[in-house]
Amino acid sequence: MDAKREKLSSRLGFIFLSAGCAIGLGNIWRFPYVVGKYGGGAFVLVYLFFLIILGLPIIVMEYAVGRGSGKSVARSFHILEKPKQKWHIFSYVAMLGNYLLVMFYTTIAGWMLAYFVKMASGEFHGATTQQVKEAFQTLQQDPLASVFWMILVVLIGCGICALGLQKGVEKITKVMMGLLLGVMLLLVGKALSLTNAMEGVTFYLVPDFDKLLQNGLFDAIYAAMGQAFFTLSIGMGGMAIFGSYIDKQHSLTGEGVRVMALDTFVAIMAGLIIFPACMAFGVAADSGPGLVFVTLPNIFNVMDNGQLWGTLFFIFMNFAALSTIIAVFENIVSFSMDLFAWTRKKSVLLNILILIVGSIPCAIGFSVLSGFQPFGEGSAVLDLLDFLVSNVIMPLGSLVFVFFCTRSFGWGWKNFLQEANAGEGLPFPKNMRWYISYLLPVIVVFIFILGLWDKLKLM
Repeated sequence: MDAKREKLSSRLGFIFLSAGCAIGLGNIWRFPYVVGKYGGGAFVLVYLFFLIILGLPIIVMEYAVGRGSGKSVARSFHILEKPKQKWHIFSYVAMLGNYLLVMFYTTIAGWMLAYFVKMASGEFHGATTQQVKEAFQTLQQDPLASVFWMILVVLIGCGICALGLQKGVEKITKVMMGLLLGVMLLLVGKALSLTNAMEGVTFYLVPDFDKLLQNGLFDAIYAAMGQAFFTLSIGMGGMAIFGSYIDKQHSLTGEGVRVMALDTFVAIMAGLIIFPACMAFGVAADSGPGLVFVTLPNIFNVMDNGQLWGTLFFIFMNFAALSTIIAVFENIVSFSMDLFAWTRKKSVLLNILILIVGSIPCAIGFSVLSGFQPFGEGSAVLDLLDFLVSNVIMPLGSLVFVFFCTRSFGWGWKNFLQEANAGEGLPFPKNMRWYISYLLPVIVVFIFILGLWDKLKLM
């Protein structure tokens, strides 16, 4: 292990960085909608079950590979694999996945930043429902504006990484995550004080097993599996990098549980903001960007002190987006540092150029490149990149981590357990080997095939 490698200064920094990587916009605009559709609390129970049996083992494996090698995924397989093995080939696929993720996420984060400015400046004050809707369409269809906000996000993210691991990435993420949680609790308090708010809470969290069955038990289970799998950003080394930055004082299973708990807490709290607000103003809680950029701005527009609450909401959303971007940027920066022995400064400067140029197609995907519709009417470059990352690289990458950590022709079960259980805390259960080795891969393949089927049938 390289003695000069930077380390995180605290356990809290590790948990916040890992949670920041996991807490993304999907927690806010997809999770509440899916929960409401499939029976509220009934779906949450199914989701938590799959989060534990699906997400937890894979996140612990990523941590173990990172901590065991002391490197990012760019070099971790090189170090841990046996002579003449080829596991390290996946390193380049994981690197590609991180680049592709940033190349569409920076566009969405750019919109978030633009909407924070719009809301704070009072641009929506007095606007009609149609005008609010048109504001989002105008932003999407303005290539210069989309590229400007995207570049600003890249510069912010890379600027934080350039400050260093402890002084930049860890310090700023701690502050940002603390503020995210604080602002979120303020918004929850406001939402719960609205008229008819409790109807929204009942709809959202009270278990309704009839509704779960009415919308299709199989569909609900698949939705729960997919949400549990994708919410943690596993399969591309995003968690391995933070494993490489921590010591062996604490077991990795306990750390994984803490990160999952924080990720789930934010997702559930997001619903306690959205459903009471939508119910109070008689608006459907849609899924996707329309919820954040059209539905909620309209609600803030008619709410008392709506500009203040809308501004706070977009502060919350920007922190959720930036926490993911900073975590993925740190992974990308560490790739070139580990792979080419570059300095942090050199890696940041080169990646600023790569990320800006690579993100332009997505930023202009709704304007200059609007004719490119890979999944049919209404789809764009963003949908293609999201599909490649979420439905292809992440599931296949998760399979690589599972096989590498459980098979004798990989790192092996014994080495994995030894690394995962080093330190104090919750041990990884040894008697789960059969499930982890054989059943878990089947579940991941099932998610992979259904994800492909759902997308390809739209073409």
